[in-house]
Amino acid sequence: MEKGLSEEVAENKAVEQMGSPSKLGREFNKLHKPKVDWFLLILLVAAMGLGFLPVLAFGYMNDLLMNKVISVILGIATVVVMMLTDYRKLERLGWLFYAIGVLILLMLYCFPNAWMLGEPIIKIGPIAIDRLMAVPFFFLAWASFFNNSRLKVRYLVALYLFSLYLFLFGSDIATMFIYIVMVFVMLWWSRLGKKKIVTITAVPICLFIIKVFFSVASAKTYYLERFLGYINPESDARGAGFMYIRLKEKMSSAGWFGTYGDVKSIPNPDTDFVFASLTYYYGYWLALILVFVLSLFVARLIVISYEINDRYGKLLLVGGLTLFVFQFIYNVGMILGLLPLAAISLPFISYGLTPTVFHALIMGIVLSVYRRKGISFRIRKTP
Repeated sequence: MEKGLSEEVAENKAVEQMGSPSKLGREFNKLHKPKVDWFLLILLVAAMGLGFLPVLAFGYMNDLLMNKVISVILGIATVVVMMLTDYRKLERLGWLFYAIGVLILLMLYCFPNAWMLGEPIIKIGPIAIDRLMAVPFFFLAWASFFNNSRLKVRYLVALYLFSLYLFLFGSDIATMFIYIVMVFVMLWWSRLGKKKIVTITAVPICLFIIKVFFSVASAKTYYLERFLGYINPESDARGAGFMYIRLKEKMSSAGWFGTYGDVKSIPNPDTDFVFASLTYYYGYWLALILVFVLSLFVARLIVISYEINDRYGKLLLVGGLTLFVFQFIYNVGMILGLLPLAAISLPFISYGLTPTVFHALIMGIVLSVYRRKGISFRIRKTP
């Protein structure tokens, strides 16, 4: 304009420099096109494929093989559905997810129709609903709550304590511990003020310590035996230390190429102790492959978490990463004798519909967040 160009000529020149509207639109569409993390999908397929090894190697065929196939199909379907779902729409449903999690725990407490290792379950055909099924719903709920700056601290504490109270029903504290760790990590990654974070952290911890103190006092002998069995298995080789000694024997005798022997001497060889049974059967080389594949999951999730700028999306990534890493490390650690034995499965490898769908749901949410990482607008802010 200053050089004597008319307004119309100046506009045409500017448009020419920018490019045609159709070309510009195509470039923007390419820039903001939903992305697929193919590397994570390949890892997912590989892990689910490795999950067939316990069924095929130990002679569990027919019904068990069919159940495994159904579990994998449902797991893949869960991943695809969650990946295609816009994760930002889930933020508005935090209260609904919390209510579903509470309802599952209440139903297990009031209307169990079966028991497994002292734990109440609701069995519907081949599907067994246990307390672990409630964790993904609480995971989605807390991601929404921690991203809501208007939610009062007293409400957050009350919601947390109520859910913890419901998790206390049952003899196994493994699921409750998974839940506590998940909420704790998500809380410290949230943008709530330090005062709120410390308050929400301190109150449940104090109450949990009190609960543990009274539980230990009422069952002192039982907990003391379990603790001594972990610290010094040889002191109670026929009691609390038996499984630690048995696992140590099986792991040390596996060798690099395995024994291809009978794994029936290992309890739950296809679920909680699947890492030990596969190592004993196939050898250390397979154990290294399992650890390597699952470690690639962890590394990829960490990389993705640093690429996400959306606060809600980052909370989902951190929560999902915590659930996956905790179960992976704890399961391998307890098999190696580094951690006390607990009913914690190995992600994607352990047999069962619940753990398969559980981890598939987490990966589906991660893929949904990654798919929309280049789209900055929000569907709706949580009030």
